[in-house]
Amino acid sequence: MGVGTRRPDFAEFYRSFKDECLFTVLVSVGDRDTAQDLVAEAFARAWASWRTVSRHPAPAAWVVRTALNAHVSRWRRRRREVSLADPGVIADRLTAGDTSDSPVDPQIMAALARLPERQRQVVALRLFLDLDTARTAAVLGIAPGTVQAHLGRAIAALRTELMPERQKGFPS
Repeated sequence: MGVGTRRPDFAEFYRSFKDECLFTVLVSVGDRDTAQDLVAEAFARAWASWRTVSRHPAPAAWVVRTALNAHVSRWRRRRREVSLADPGVIADRLTAGDTSDSPVDPQIMAALARLPERQRQVVALRLFLDLDTARTAAVLGIAPGTVQAHLGRAIAALRTELMPERQKGFPS
C-alpha cells in the first residue's frame, strides 16, 4: 500500500491545522524556533499514528498536546528552560522577527508572553485553537474548573495591561 493511499486525509489535516497548531504552541512555549521544532515532531508522530489520531475527537489538540509533552521532555532532559521570572525574554522571543504572518497584534503577543505558562496554554487552546473547556482540560490534564480559573485570571491580567483606562474608572 503506497503512502498516498495509506493516509490520504493526513495531508489535508496538516494543511488545515499546521498554522493553528504552530501558533498555539508558540504562545505556550514563547520561542518560534522551538515551537516549529515541537510542532514538526508532533505532526511526524501524528503521521506515524494517523489511524489512531484521525479518530481522536480533536486531532489538532492531540498534535498540540504532543508538542507540549515533547517540550516538557526536552526541558527535563536539559534542565535549562528560560525562566518565567523574566517575562521580557519570552516577550522578545514571541515578537522577534517578522510578525506580519501573525494573526495577533505584537502588543497582545507581548502581553500574552508575560502570563504564567499555564495561563498562556489555556488562552492558546481556548481562544486560538477554539477548544471548549472540557477539551482544553483533557489536553492539559487538568480539571475543567482549573481551566476556567486560569482563563479568568489571564483575561483579567490582559485587560489590566492592555486596557489601563478601564482601571482608572472610565466606563467600559
